[in-house]
Amino acid sequence: MDNIIAYVRAVLSTTPARWQSLTETLPADLLRRPPAPNEWSALECLQHLVDTEQIFSVRVRHFLAGQDFPAFDPDTEGTRLSTEQSPSSLAATFARYRAASLDLLAQLTPGDLARSVRHSELGPVTLGEMLHEWAAHDLMHTVQAERALMQPFIAGCGPWRPYFTDHTVA
Repeated sequence: MDNIIAYVRAVLSTTPARWQSLTETLPADLLRRPPAPNEWSALECLQHLVDTEQIFSVRVRHFLAGQDFPAFDPDTEGTRLSTEQSPSSLAATFARYRAASLDLLAQLTPGDLARSVRHSELGPVTLGEMLHEWAAHDLMHTVQAERALMQPFIAGCGPWRPYFTDHTVA
C-alpha cells in the first residue's frame, strides 16, 4: 500500500457512520447482549473504540513530538460501559472523537511515517506501523461487534446453522 495515510483515513472515516446506523436502528437490548459469557457485546466494542480513539490521537501527537509512550490496557484503563448513556449517544461521542482524529491525520505527511518512538511493551515502533494497527484495530472490533449481533440469529436459524460455523462464538 503506497498511500497508507489515505487508506487509514478511508477505513477510519467509515466507522462512525456504521455505528450511528447500528445504534439508531437496532434495539438497545440486542446491542447490549454479550455473544457468550465473558465476551464483549457490540456496545462494549463501541465503548472500547471510544476509549482507544483518545489513545490513538495522543499517540500520534507523541510520534510528532518524538516522545515515547506507555502501553494501554483496556481491562484496567478502559472506562466501563455506562448504562445511563444511550447507544446512539455513545455513537455520537465516538463520531466527535473520530472527527478530531481525522483532522489530526490530515496533517500527516508520508515523511512522518518513519518517525519512531518507544512503546513501553513493544519497543521501537514507527508511526506507519501504528497507523496500520489503528485501521486493523478499528475493523477488528467492528467485526467483533457484528459477530456479537449475529449470535441470536445464528442460534435461531435451525438447519442453516452449519453455514455460520466460522461466525459462531462459543
